[in-house]
Amino acid sequence: MRSPGYLYELLESTIFTEGLDDPDLWMLGFSALWIKGATLAELAESFDLDPVTRTPCHLSEILDHNIEDGSRWVAEVNNWIAVVPAHGDAEPLRTITQAGREAIGLRLDINGNAYLEYARDGRLLVSFDPMTPDQRSGDAPHALDHLMTGLRFQLTVDDNVPDPVDVPESITSALTLIGRLTKTDIATDWFQAPHSRLSPMS
Repeated sequence: MRSPGYLYELLESTIFTEGLDDPDLWMLGFSALWIKGATLAELAESFDLDPVTRTPCHLSEILDHNIEDGSRWVAEVNNWIAVVPAHGDAEPLRTITQAGREAIGLRLDINGNAYLEYARDGRLLVSFDPMTPDQRSGDAPHALDHLMTGLRFQLTVDDNVPDPVDVPESITSALTLIGRLTKTDIATDWFQAPHSRLSPMS
């Protein structure tokens, strides 16, 4: 039986492959962005990447490459393209979703904050912290509600609750939501599958 936080745990173990004593996606400042409606060449230009440098790469390899030369992991599945690292704040989502595109991003910052943001046609529609999902903002804050059935985000603060929601489950719910929007399997299609890396333009 899978842990309620299995996607978070898989992401953490995939990114940190060296057996570190205390791997932490927040200290890393993990960020990922999924975009639909753009070509790889268009996204390479947006992120100042050189398509000529495209090289096979698993997500488990990107941390070392990113530290070494700023490479980003780029994955294409089901008309969506994921870029890691990619999602700094809401403004790039507005810019990259012009002309009918859509994008969803997840970022975890060094201050312990998490952000799930969804944009379409240059508008930020939904933005919320997966651990406090009721505090949503954006032009259409409930636009993703139909994809959230059965997901558990809100952290449990009452010690007497028999089945509490913790951080790994909350982030797993966010990743599951991204999988539902992109109609893909986050684990096998993205985290574990071979894709590519692109280096910055020299």
